[in-house]
Amino acid sequence: MSIHNLQASSIWKDFTEPSSVHAPQGKFVQAVPRRVSRTQRLSIQCGVRFRPCIDIHKGKVKQIVGSTLQDSKEGDSILVTNYESDNSAAEYAKMYQDDGLTGGHVIMLGADPLSKSAAIEALHAYPGGLQVGGGINTSNALSYIDEGASHVIVTSYVFSDGQVDFERLKELAHVVGKQRLVLDLSCRKKEDRYAVVTDRWQKFSNVYLDQEVLDFLANYADEFLVHGVDVEGKKLGIDEELVALLGRHSPIPVTYAGGVTVMGDLERIKIAGMGRVDVTVGSALDIFGGNMPYKDVVAWHSQQEALAV
Repeated sequence: MSIHNLQASSIWKDFTEPSSVHAPQGKFVQAVPRRVSRTQRLSIQCGVRFRPCIDIHKGKVKQIVGSTLQDSKEGDSILVTNYESDNSAAEYAKMYQDDGLTGGHVIMLGADPLSKSAAIEALHAYPGGLQVGGGINTSNALSYIDEGASHVIVTSYVFSDGQVDFERLKELAHVVGKQRLVLDLSCRKKEDRYAVVTDRWQKFSNVYLDQEVLDFLANYADEFLVHGVDVEGKKLGIDEELVALLGRHSPIPVTYAGGVTVMGDLERIKIAGMGRVDVTVGSALDIFGGNMPYKDVVAWHSQQEALAV
């Protein structure tokens, strides 16, 4: 059943009015309180910040073409890697801390133990300054918070079999707290609409990004993270249509990732997103083998913060 079909159902009512449900494993979950008005929520301003990233695959910091990442028994023959760093995830975390950057994303691109260890080392290096994603669920979410993550980032656990698993979403928001949950709504275009993709960005869900869906999901998350998967890691330029959609309709802070190539792309995101969409940059940065000076992006970030004051 899609979100659109839920509007007239009792389940939709359960999400918009105070009530309670019984979650799996016998846990009792309190539903989220009644939503605040859309006008009130759209007054939230991100201030257009740069959010740094640390993508980890098999323990190494890498930049990849996102759409090529798969779970494959044959190894990494399909994976297209743009860059692999000699520096550890913890070293990147410390650099971000020294530069005063907050809200960065540590993403474990695989479920292997080396990637988990590297992610935890990064969280220890910059406690409270980074969010973590990759294989997050109700059983391990709090452990990453305990290790120093400010938020956990979730996609596939909530978007199961192409649909929103409402019970999982409720339970996760209850276990970790709405204020520590980021929903990754990374998407690909399908029939002129943006569909959320899961399972290493290979599987289309039946959830399409629009005002109604963003309003609904914002009841359970503190932020959204949205990769434009069709341009992610390809340095082909940003998806301005997607950025504009997020700027118009996201009622909570949202970060866009994908296709940033030159400094001008940062300004394009600022304009298309109406000053309400944060940005992360990966493969284009010189610290990840690209041509875009990291120090220039940090300077741009500092300028945006000054303008927002």
